[in-house]
Amino acid sequence: MTSKDCGHDDDDRRDQLRRLVGGIVAAIILILLVILLIWLILRPTKPRFILQDATVYAFNVSQPNLLTTTFQVTIYARNPNDRIGVYYDRMDVFAVYRNQQITLPTRLPLNYQGHKDVSVWSPFLYGNSVPIAPFLATSLQQDQNAGFELPETLLKENMILGDFIQIVI
Repeated sequence: MTSKDCGHDDDDRRDQLRRLVGGIVAAIILILLVILLIWLILRPTKPRFILQDATVYAFNVSQPNLLTTTFQVTIYARNPNDRIGVYYDRMDVFAVYRNQQITLPTRLPLNYQGHKDVSVWSPFLYGNSVPIAPFLATSLQQDQNAGFELPETLLKENMILGDFIQIVI
């Protein structure tokens, strides 16, 4: 006996494919809606960091292009969030002069900042005989003669907002 093809098998497969694609689209929309609601409720913002003070204890350029530095900086951090605390998992502070790191990274202690909380750190930054580019040594001498430009202090942190959002700045 021969079988006849009535053409309904293709319609059943299309219906199954439509249901599968519709389910995937509905799941994606639901996930995006949940993320939007969490963001609207919590309104997370990044903490604000301010370099309050920098004291230079040593800043010497020696030949052949070696830099020895010692700084103490005071860093102020404020959590502007009303509903989210910030846990600082790892924070490194170092000084940079014209895009070249001139001190070793100094690790700050682990810290939790509550809602609208403030933290202050005063780490020492050391760089003993750090090799620098030849043009940088000349630039440092010129800046010292013209009125000394303080190097930038950079803060790299790994923080976790609340219990589920992790931000690396």
